[in-house]
Amino acid sequence: MSLTGLREPGLKLILFGGKGGVGKTTCASSAAIYCAQQAKTLLISTDPAHSLADSLGQEIGDTIRPVKGVENLSALEVNAEKAMAGFKSKYENEIKLIFDNSSYMDADDINALFTLPIPGLDEVMSFKTIVDLIEAQQFDKYIVDTAPTGHALRLLSMPGLLDEWIKVLATMRWKYHRVVDAFGGQNRTNAADDFMLEMKKTVKHIEQLLKDGRRCEFVVVTIPESMVVAETERLVRSLKTYGVAVRQLVINQVVESGLGLCGFCRARHKAQQVWIDRLHDRFRNLRATVMTAIPGEVQGLGALNDFKNKLFETV
Repeated sequence: MSLTGLREPGLKLILFGGKGGVGKTTCASSAAIYCAQQAKTLLISTDPAHSLADSLGQEIGDTIRPVKGVENLSALEVNAEKAMAGFKSKYENEIKLIFDNSSYMDADDINALFTLPIPGLDEVMSFKTIVDLIEAQQFDKYIVDTAPTGHALRLLSMPGLLDEWIKVLATMRWKYHRVVDAFGGQNRTNAADDFMLEMKKTVKHIEQLLKDGRRCEFVVVTIPESMVVAETERLVRSLKTYGVAVRQLVINQVVESGLGLCGFCRARHKAQQVWIDRLHDRFRNLRATVMTAIPGEVQGLGALNDFKNKLFETV
């Protein structure tokens, strides 16, 4: 079998994820080249240890740039720190206004609080960057090379995290408005209220996108090894919990059987077959694409095109 359906016009966001070292970047890059043959495509990396540049064999940075040698394809390596700096710059006054009106902290305390790192904010900023790009509607397809499983799951839990953060700020604003009302003051909405409303809409938009199987799909990449298979099972369970569509599975780096195999390869093939059978058994409802192991690394457009042809059976 091969991957299928990724060129569907309504499918906008395609995420590739799995444990580190299974070939997520190779699969995502190959899929992006495949989709770019029919649609304007943006390939995005949210992995802090970006490897798109190595995969494509050309420089990729934190601004969108065309991929040389592939028409209709551009790429971007999300810089979460830069995105966070932009977010703070845009909303600093509004957030500080909330704390100033709704707490006993003085200006120095608020400034100090604003500089503190917030757990999970890298994932928040990464996904907000993706959503902003999708809303800009400059591309037909957005293919994401996610960070290893733990980061990817935090990325998908971002709407809930951001929603809780907004609830805390909203509670502070509500208390402030109650005090103003109690003393007969004029209770008017301001930039802080507008900020929270905008963020709430962003969260809702993200949740709707992730849970819409017509517009969003998560392709799980794995290899037939015990620890990787166990992590793959946890990942698929978590994705279903979040309501994210998972229809396909790539089983990568598989050693083929054959009379000419050396003793090591025969033993590896035998060991892998146990885990391939388990994957097929546990994920009977998923379309499984088996990719044979390739000598050397898949780097550069030539190698990616060869991989793409096998991944999508276009030869």
